Amino acid sequence: MLYTELLQLWDQSVQRVDAKDWLGALAKLQQISEPTSRTHFNAASAHLALGQLDLALRSLDFTVAKDERLAVAFFQRAAVMMQLDRLEEALSDCIWAQKHMRGNSVIDYRQLGLRFKLYSWQVLHNAAAVYCQMGHWDQAKDVLLTTSQERGGGRVGNIEVDLDSIQRRVHLTPLLVPEGVVFRPRKQEIEQLQQRDFLGKAKVISSLIPNDDFGGFEPLRDQKPGFYEPKMEGSQEKESRYMRVRRPFMAQGPGQLTVPGGAMVFLFGEEDRDGMINVIFDGQRGLLPAAFLEPADVKTPKGKKDNRPPSGIPLPPELKPPTRPQVQPKAAAPPREAPPPSYTTATHAPPTASAPPNYTANAAGKQQAGSAEGAAAGSVVVKVHYTYSVALSVPLDTPYHRLKEQIAQKLGHPASQLRLRHKEHGSRVLTPLNGEVEPGCTIQEVAEAGRVTLWCQREDPLASRTILYQMVALYDYTAQGPEDLEFSEGDTVDVLSEVNEEWLEGHCAGKIGIFPSCFAYRETDNIMQSSNF
Repeated sequence: MLYTELLQLWDQSVQRVDAKDWLGALAKLQQISEPTSRTHFNAASAHLALGQLDLALRSLDFTVAKDERLAVAFFQRAAVMMQLDRLEEALSDCIWAQKHMRGNSVIDYRQLGLRFKLYSWQVLHNAAAVYCQMGHWDQAKDVLLTTSQERGGGRVGNIEVDLDSIQRRVHLTPLLVPEGVVFRPRKQEIEQLQQRDFLGKAKVISSLIPNDDFGGFEPLRDQKPGFYEPKMEGSQEKESRYMRVRRPFMAQGPGQLTVPGGAMVFLFGEEDRDGMINVIFDGQRGLLPAAFLEPADVKTPKGKKDNRPPSGIPLPPELKPPTRPQVQPKAAAPPREAPPPSYTTATHAPPTASAPPNYTANAAGKQQAGSAEGAAAGSVVVKVHYTYSVALSVPLDTPYHRLKEQIAQKLGHPASQLRLRHKEHGSRVLTPLNGEVEPGCTIQEVAEAGRVTLWCQREDPLASRTILYQMVALYDYTAQGPEDLEFSEGDTVDVLSEVNEEWLEGHCAGKIGIFPSCFAYRETDNIMQSSNF
């Protein structure tokens, strides 16, 4: 059950209690599928008002089962059991009520929604009343004397009168929570049950039409080709509201438009007594004589195209994304020159004499790709990782300095500032290319399966620094300050100096900073030395 539904039924039952409609209050409380200890207590109060002691005791049993530390529930149940002559259980409830007072002289239940204060002397008074009904007058007298020692306000009874009643062997009247005093829900929660309009009513604050003061509303409808015609309130006309101006009209008063002859306008109102009508022309709204207008057909005849821009209200642009063109596979055309007989019989069928060869751009491209297949075997695809990745195809015998010039041209930096490195097979360390030290080396030395992957860095950060050794990052390290070096797992870090036993200064991805030495491991002792052999 939702908490809002519980609050609604709870509040409605309290309203019935205030109106002394005990049966109506019980009917609302019975609709609560998941009652709480406080709603059970309210049901017991309603049963007591109707004189239904057994049902009241049953509701109080449910109350105590829901909340075993509710002292007022034990206090109320003890009084009901005294009326049912169940004295032993009534005395037990008085003891439990006194125990759950926790040494306090009074408990104010207003925070829980019950406008009642339970005093310790009230519990002791009921205990004395139980002893009176049991015939234990001495014990009843001792309990009353104990109440005289209780401190705290709220004592409305007269101890002398009660002691005199015990002396005359007159039973004491048990105390109860007053009739109509029940647990109430919080006022703030009840106020929040009412629906609130946080957004308010819709209001037009802008329009596609310049200087438009129209404040009406129109439901959405499907768009159709042509002109968009706003729907006017109270207008049942189905014909088009586009009109053509028969002859030019010059504005002669305020609110009128100057319109050339043959122009198309949109009717935005009805004809007034002066024979003027409200229209829209070229994004402006004004008055024109109705005698100057004639119906116009906005549909374009078949075979004719009207290239003039519309003067009415255009449709919004379509939001459909462009579709990818479907490539129609074309049959490969035979080559221009007849290849050798052995090649022709193996790959091509002889052309017929009646059908001359049809050469197309696609066929020529396929022919060039087939003829260059042998030449492609002598080239290699080079992929270069920089701040972004680039790829280029070069011959296998391209020297390192020539490759470096081509890469520098693509990246837009001088070749003297670039540093190329690669990873040897099975290693994660970036090693400088031998060709940067030894002239005459080609890209074929590092090519594998027609591919080469290189890493490029600018030498500006390391122009005056010496790389002691290299390390490979074990984990991602996020910079904690401007002096830290940030890197990701698997990155190669050039170690420039050792700050202390735990921190190192390094270079990675064009940046220099310090990092914890435990975030990387050293694979080789000296990369620079190994590159010289």
